[in-house]
Amino acid sequence: MKKVQFQNIFLIGPMGAGKSSVGKYLSDELDMDFYDTDEEIEKRTGVDIGWIYDVEGEEGFRKREINLITELSSLSNIVLATGGGTILAPEIQSLLKKHGLVIFLDVSLEYQHNRTVNESRRPMLRVLNRSEVIEKLYTERTPIYNKLADYHVLTDNRNVRMVAEDIMQWLGKKK
Repeated sequence: MKKVQFQNIFLIGPMGAGKSSVGKYLSDELDMDFYDTDEEIEKRTGVDIGWIYDVEGEEGFRKREINLITELSSLSNIVLATGGGTILAPEIQSLLKKHGLVIFLDVSLEYQHNRTVNESRRPMLRVLNRSEVIEKLYTERTPIYNKLADYHVLTDNRNVRMVAEDIMQWLGKKK
């Protein structure tokens, strides 16, 4: 298999797809630096994402996300796990395409429901109609994920290692 040339790896996809877990594993295996947009925003602000949503709203959070990804995408040799809605901003779409490979970690609605059922940290799921919200976000965002992706991996019924090895094989880093 031919090696794919890349500077950075950007993981996109819905919540519950495994972007953070797969990203950490990939970064270790490929000797790259790992960043998670939500974790990085929390570290820099000293508060959790829920608090930012409560005080600044989604718009304030997205501005922070744009600033962070503008900074991080200029680095080299990173794996970045993005938030599910990161791809909504056209400037982010351009940055991701320009500065690395974009890998869409996809998950079916059934698995997404199962993986997020006990989540209390995700601001968009702090509602009574969680299933409706998940389905709406999936329907709205999946076409954007597909359009941006250089590579697409379904994570249903697969562990972190399996997904990461699939990606590394595509990159030509694993036989």
